[in-house]
Amino acid sequence: MGTDGTGAGLTVADHLTPEAVDFAHRLVRSATDADGVVPLSEQSVAVIDGSSDQIVRHVFSDAGYANVIAGRSGEPAMIEAVVDPARRRAGHGRALLVEAFDVARDVTADPAPRVWAHGDLPGAVALAAKLGLARRRELLQLRRPLPPAGDALPPLELDDRTVLRTYEGPADDAEILRVNNAAFDWHPEQGGWTQAQITERVRSDWFDAKGLFLAFDAGSPEHLLGFHWTKVHDPSLGEVYIVGVDPAAQGRGLGRLLTLAGLHHLADRHIGEVELYVEGDNVAALHTYERLGFTRYAIDVAYG
Repeated sequence: MGTDGTGAGLTVADHLTPEAVDFAHRLVRSATDADGVVPLSEQSVAVIDGSSDQIVRHVFSDAGYANVIAGRSGEPAMIEAVVDPARRRAGHGRALLVEAFDVARDVTADPAPRVWAHGDLPGAVALAAKLGLARRRELLQLRRPLPPAGDALPPLELDDRTVLRTYEGPADDAEILRVNNAAFDWHPEQGGWTQAQITERVRSDWFDAKGLFLAFDAGSPEHLLGFHWTKVHDPSLGEVYIVGVDPAAQGRGLGRLLTLAGLHHLADRHIGEVELYVEGDNVAALHTYERLGFTRYAIDVAYG
């Protein structure tokens, strides 16, 4: 979320011109350099370039940029915004968000829209208070150094009931999609996937089939129990990108098993550290990750 500003000359658009696309990306880079935190999520950065299967509106001025992504059925529209660091504390951020909330209410009338504050920086907290916004959701970023700098990983131990392998191509997509949507039916971003979301990620530059782990039932080898999608940002940082377990297979320790498989894979690639994102109220997942050596690194807050 941006900080306070004037907001004169705001424009709302369904699509950005090439010049506006360049402007938005420059703002993201400038704010990242200034704050040490990327101001927009991966999804929000992608929609700058027009990549989304949801309704998107763009709001911008000569000092800031915001986008509004319509929520899926029953979910709030989400706003993300950034203001030029050189022009903060002049009213631009406030005006940008007031306009973005108006746009968001037109896009998704109910429930009420929310805005992400990545890093929950002091300026964002102050702006939320001025706008009368409350904390509605917390997304924690956890990190863990990998060996040799970090503690040794627990061994990866499979039982006779589980078969573990990596992604073998599009024939695996239907089961990944089924498990993802069952595991995250409550999640506003991760739930409700279609084939388009899997195809987009498989075609991404960062995709590595050897880093997508699939756990199957030994007695039913076509039935996926869960998966772990890893991601490598650069040689210093990898990510536990998605861990999904079929609700019908809960209680078998699959979340820990799949997470460990990915961590060993990243360690074997000599990645220095690994990050993950988890809902602040997901007690079971937090417990699993903390036992694997993860500690809190940052927090993103959705205000509404």
